[in-house]
Amino acid sequence: MQRDAMLTQLGYVPNEALLAQLEKVEQNTKGYEKIQKHIMDLHDHLKVDKSYVALSNSNDYFKIKIEAMTPELAEEAHEKVQHFSEKFKVAVKKLDKKETYYILGFEY
Repeated sequence: MQRDAMLTQLGYVPNEALLAQLEKVEQNTKGYEKIQKHIMDLHDHLKVDKSYVALSNSNDYFKIKIEAMTPELAEEAHEKVQHFSEKFKVAVKKLDKKETYYILGFEY
């Protein structure tokens, strides 16, 4: 998938800075080419829970932001992240005291 298409699917308007940021994220995400499609599928599945995948502003990773409106929807979103991680062998790291995960990459 082209970088500009990836950014568009994540809800961004592609520009040079975002394209450069995405390139850094891709390079920092182990096995990115193996999990790229799964990241986009996760983003689509999380939308129903008012959650999403985005570029992190502070680190060169994709982040998963859980912004569900109810505890039940939040729990459902966390379960989707866990399922994504286990099914596709993707390492994720939950940030302390935040409803945010980083996608670290494919676990070989």
